Amino acid sequence: MLKILRIAFSIIVLILSGYGLITENFELSSYMIFFLGALMLVTGLAELQKDRKRFWGYMSIIVSIQGFLLN
Repeated sequence: MLKILRIAFSIIVLILSGYGLITENFELSSYMIFFLGALMLVTGLAELQKDRKRFWGYMSIIVSIQGFLLN
C-alpha cells in the first residue's frame, strides 16, 4: 500500500515539476511542495514500518510535517 502511494506521489511530483520547467509557469509549485511533503511522510512511515527506526525515518516525517505547514 505504501509502495503504491510512494510511486503515485513520485509520478505526480515529476509531472508537476516537468510542467513547470517546460512552460516556465510556476503557479502549481505549491501543489508540488504539498505532494513532496506527502511523499516524505509516506517514505518515513515505510521506514518505520520496516523496523528501521533510525534517523531517516523520523526525519522524513518531520520534514513532511514542515512541508504541510508551509502550504
